[in-house]
Amino acid sequence: MATLKEKTAKGFLWGAMNNGAMQILNMIFGVVLGRLLSKEDYGLIGMMVIFTSIAAALQDSGFVTALTNRKNATHRDYNSVFWFNIGVSIGLYYLFFLGAPLLSRFYDEPLLTPLFRYYSLCFLAASFSIVPRAMLFKQLRQKELAIISTVSLLVSGVVGVSMAFAGIAYWGLATQSFVYTLMVSAMSWVISGWRPSLEITMQPVREMFGFSSRMLLTNIFQQVNNNIFAVVLGKMYSKSEVGIYNQANKWNTMGTSVITGMVQGVAQPAFVEIGDDRERLCRAFSKMLRFTCIVSFPVCFGLALVAPEFITILITEKWLPSAYLMQTLCIGGAFLPISALYYNMVISRGKSNIYMWNIICQGIVMLSTILAIHFLGGDVTDMVRAYVAVIIIWTAIWHYFVWREIGFGALQAVRDILPFAAMAGMAMALAHKITDGMGNIYMLLVAKIAIAVVIYLAFVWLFSRKDMRECMAFLRKKK
Repeated sequence: MATLKEKTAKGFLWGAMNNGAMQILNMIFGVVLGRLLSKEDYGLIGMMVIFTSIAAALQDSGFVTALTNRKNATHRDYNSVFWFNIGVSIGLYYLFFLGAPLLSRFYDEPLLTPLFRYYSLCFLAASFSIVPRAMLFKQLRQKELAIISTVSLLVSGVVGVSMAFAGIAYWGLATQSFVYTLMVSAMSWVISGWRPSLEITMQPVREMFGFSSRMLLTNIFQQVNNNIFAVVLGKMYSKSEVGIYNQANKWNTMGTSVITGMVQGVAQPAFVEIGDDRERLCRAFSKMLRFTCIVSFPVCFGLALVAPEFITILITEKWLPSAYLMQTLCIGGAFLPISALYYNMVISRGKSNIYMWNIICQGIVMLSTILAIHFLGGDVTDMVRAYVAVIIIWTAIWHYFVWREIGFGALQAVRDILPFAAMAGMAMALAHKITDGMGNIYMLLVAKIAIAVVIYLAFVWLFSRKDMRECMAFLRKKK
């Protein structure tokens, strides 16, 4: 029987492999689609993302997290949540189908009515996978989740690219998302082995509703926070500008998702299993925080360093404006996995109310700041900088609540975070300085990456050798 430490370590490894493989596939398909499709095609999809993301949060209703926190979840619990989610999803799709013309009028874009009705099928299909995936997540079966995600992305990516080659454009992007959710649902049923029964009772749903309702409201605001730019730009700017931002955010998200996915895959269930031992929780949290930082800062700062060359080579110079937005987004992106670790600790302690109000306040501050900058005459770049500043500042706010819950001190957090941020920042600055003036864009990209990696690893070996050795020992052990 594997220990919690072994399951957590294995979960981290499979989470890294899963998210790494997914981002490689995303990059390959993104390159092809970015070359074939226009800014307007991506802009149309970007206008809908926030609404379908909110629908996904409503569909989940927070019960996945509630089931994970439930110490001895039974088939009755899972079955109740399954049928509840199916009913909610059918109702939501009906509302979205009827409300599609309103979305078209909001953006003054007639094409959105049929496209939104079709795109909304994604969360209807996804409703069938929520309970099987919740069961796999609770059991820390990251290997199975990795297989599901990777195969689904591969199949859906081939479909999306094929449709783009056929000239179907934005319909191909929508179909790619639909096929992905359909594949995830089908494979989750096969791999989990779980099946619903017709003995339906809503009692478990009622028991979990207090916790899950707060998670629901939180998830809605989380999606608003993540997609607020698409709404603001879609309403106040052109489809082309929405497309430029979406490309920048997409490539930034690919970088952050690798680390955030690792954290999300193991943090909450691991913290729940540790229980109320505050000293052990602090040790586990500190180790996870250092492991997160040792990867997050070089990956995200490195993406910022190579963004112009990366974008130009992969999806042509027409997308170069998105590279400069991407550089700013990547700075904030480095802190997202850290925030994810913090709020997973809060959730694992059963404090969904703290998680809810913190996300709501963050969303209000973000929206207010963005709108204020817009009405004061700032451009999109100014708005992105403000957005990133709020993300970074909110890391400190998350820390306060973790300190209150388990006593994890601010000084310890600084010791865990600051060295890796400083080493990554210095490595990227030196790499930029050394390669300044190189003319060949391909050589420049390779040189920046190689020099930054060597300098960063040298810094870590000199100043944080213990953490590096722990990471290497872990990787050798799990191979």
